[in-house]
Amino acid sequence: MFRFYSSRQCLFRVLLFCAAGIVCLPLRAEKKDHEARWIRVSSSHFAVFTDAGEKRGRDVAVRFEQMRAEFAQLLMRSHLKTPVPVEIIALKGDDEYARVAPAYAANAPGFFLRGEDRNYVVLNLLEDDGWRTASNEYAHLLLNYNYPPTPPWFDEGLAEYFSSLELDDTQSRIGGDPEMPLAPRENLPGHQAPPHDLAESLTELLNGPVWLSIPDLFAMRHDMPVSPGASRSTLFYAQSWMVVHYLINQNKLPETGTYFDLAENQKLPMEQAIQQAYGMSAAQFGQAVKDYFHSIEPKLQVSPTAVRSRARGPLYQFPAPVTADVVGTSRQDMLEADGEALLAEMEIRIPDHRDDAVKRLNAILNEPKTEDAVAHRAVAWDDMERKQSDDAIGELTKALQIDPKDPWAHYYMALVKYRAARASGGDVHGLANMMIDLKAVIDWYPEFAEAHHMLAMAQLEGGGAHAALDTIRVAVQLSPRNQEYLLDMALIYIGGKKWDEATALLERLETSANAKVASAARKDLADLPTLRKYGVPPQAVATPPAVQATTSTQPAKSDGANDAGRGDDHEPAIPAEPQPDKRQIQFLKGKLLDVDCSQSPAAVLTVVSKAKRLKFRTENYPSLVLIGADKFSCDWKDRMVMVNFKAGGKSDGDLVSLELQ
Repeated sequence: MFRFYSSRQCLFRVLLFCAAGIVCLPLRAEKKDHEARWIRVSSSHFAVFTDAGEKRGRDVAVRFEQMRAEFAQLLMRSHLKTPVPVEIIALKGDDEYARVAPAYAANAPGFFLRGEDRNYVVLNLLEDDGWRTASNEYAHLLLNYNYPPTPPWFDEGLAEYFSSLELDDTQSRIGGDPEMPLAPRENLPGHQAPPHDLAESLTELLNGPVWLSIPDLFAMRHDMPVSPGASRSTLFYAQSWMVVHYLINQNKLPETGTYFDLAENQKLPMEQAIQQAYGMSAAQFGQAVKDYFHSIEPKLQVSPTAVRSRARGPLYQFPAPVTADVVGTSRQDMLEADGEALLAEMEIRIPDHRDDAVKRLNAILNEPKTEDAVAHRAVAWDDMERKQSDDAIGELTKALQIDPKDPWAHYYMALVKYRAARASGGDVHGLANMMIDLKAVIDWYPEFAEAHHMLAMAQLEGGGAHAALDTIRVAVQLSPRNQEYLLDMALIYIGGKKWDEATALLERLETSANAKVASAARKDLADLPTLRKYGVPPQAVATPPAVQATTSTQPAKSDGANDAGRGDDHEPAIPAEPQPDKRQIQFLKGKLLDVDCSQSPAAVLTVVSKAKRLKFRTENYPSLVLIGADKFSCDWKDRMVMVNFKAGGKSDGDLVSLELQ
């Protein structure tokens, strides 16, 4: 049966229906809030953590993949190494960015944060071209890892040239003035007017009456990096930029490689090296660069329209080596706590923000339902920086209980042990486990140079000089400008009794511009003769001062009858110090046939290598350094092994370490 309602009743029902809809709206919004606020967008070489959605995250990943491809093309490299991971945090707006940005980057669209373990790029996605703020630092990063050491003028000039890069989905543009002031952010929607840096551009500096001579420019040792956020508008940067601009666009990079060989390796005088490499004198070279600048200078003058559009007046345009449509990405949703912890993990590396970041991390961990591995490992990093090793290990243990595969927790677990050993000058505690952690890290990120370096030093301590040398070579190949790696390579040469190789490397390093490396190299060179003769450094050969004092002040020993009445005043003779084991550590591969533990805790291992049966003994198998196993087993049979040992006779020896394959 049909029912009819008055107009008032109809209105009432409509309002009731609308009210029900309004009540439901928060429920729908609440459901949306349960969707991942933070996501990870991954490409071939980058991870972008963002709260701005998949499309914006993908856009950032695309630009960085394009930037990496551009630099590879510039260096004429088919493969670029990045031995320190780069993580990108892309924030959707001003509020979150302003909270985490250091003071020098507060009005910038982003900043680059260098670190020993990883590098961060943090972007404010309210601006589309924020990735440019990372281009100069990123260029330095790739130069350090993919190009032999070069003078500062070349490094800085190439980084300046690269930082003029502009990109869209299909085109690249480069060559403009990288320090040209851009449009103030107040011209963009949603911004208040911040102070605007009106520093001179590099073009304006080069239009001045004074230029450095080429010998003066090439001789400058700009060892101190420019402060973060500071302007690079100085004559040194301007001329370095224009010299590299000239070399690239006049196709003179091959001649530049010749110049570096002549000047840096063959040690020819600069003027002579320039003449031989470029076929002109230093003065003629300088004039050629000036003439080139004046020929392109009109194109470097940016029109007001270009400034408003934030363009930098690029000179050269060409198809991008990687276009947006070929960049593959994947998305992974993240827990809210993980995203907030990742942000705080970055911010904890900014000194002025560290305390606030620690508070936020602890707040995450204090939530009863948010036991978060990222927060634990971030707090552990802070503990390491404060030299609180035990606290750091406790946090990392919790992180690995939550996520046993977290590579950063494994890396920090190894790092805290490594740092503690270096600080004390003693042995690494838990050496075998440290090696296992580092191998897990290398499996995750094979180009991680510091993981290879630490593994090499652990292998050396475990008696594996041969394995250590192979591993340190990988670290040096990944980070060719790291002279501390070369210094440790010299120590590994010494550990393997490769005296000539150690001497040659230390002689090279004693002239290093790095004062710390040069000083250490000189000391090691001075110690080499004693090490070679006695197997220990000079300070170990010398009689300890306490013993010297005792032997010089005590009267001569009397016979036993006279000594008997002295009672407690009698001082026992100082025992002779144990002589160092000077046997050389040797290495072999073979098959472990069986283990004899009948004289526990001693054990004897029978190994066959090249059809020869060998016996290796350890006095205390629970303390034997193991690689590839958590603990020693007396039941091992028919296992391929690598053995480090000190020879006893022709067919036996004392074990130093054992690696199971």
